[in-house]
Amino acid sequence: MNSLDFFNARLEATISPMDYFKSSKNHPEKYFLIDVRNGPSEVRSLTIKGAQAIPEHDLPHRLEDIPKDKEIIVYCWDVWCNTAAKAAKFLLEKGYQVKELTGGIAAWREMNFPVSACTEGDTDKDACGC
Repeated sequence: MNSLDFFNARLEATISPMDYFKSSKNHPEKYFLIDVRNGPSEVRSLTIKGAQAIPEHDLPHRLEDIPKDKEIIVYCWDVWCNTAAKAAKFLLEKGYQVKELTGGIAAWREMNFPVSACTEGDTDKDACGC
C-alpha cells in the first residue's frame, strides 16, 4: 500500500471530532453515534451528547437498536484504545456503514464539545476491552 492509498483508507474509515461536530449539526439525521466503551457504568459516567451507549461486547445482542440507514460513528476512550476499531469491524461485517471517531471521548472532551451524563443502565462489571 502506498502513502496515498493509506491516507485515503484512513480518511474513509475515520472522522475527526471537529468534522463530526460540524457535520452532525448540519445533518443530524445522517448519523447514529455509539459509545462502545466497555467497563462498569461508573467509569463511563459521561458520554458524548446524543450518543447511544452500547458497549462493544453487547453489540451482537443489540443490532436491532442500530439503524442500517444511517452512518454509524463509534468511539471509545482515546487514541490508545482499540475498542472502537473492534466495534467498527464487527458492524462493517454486518453490513453497516461505519466510521471511528478519532481520539475517542478524550479528544472530544479536550475540544470542549458537549457531553452528558450516561443514562445507560448497564450493570456490567467487566474491565475495559481495550
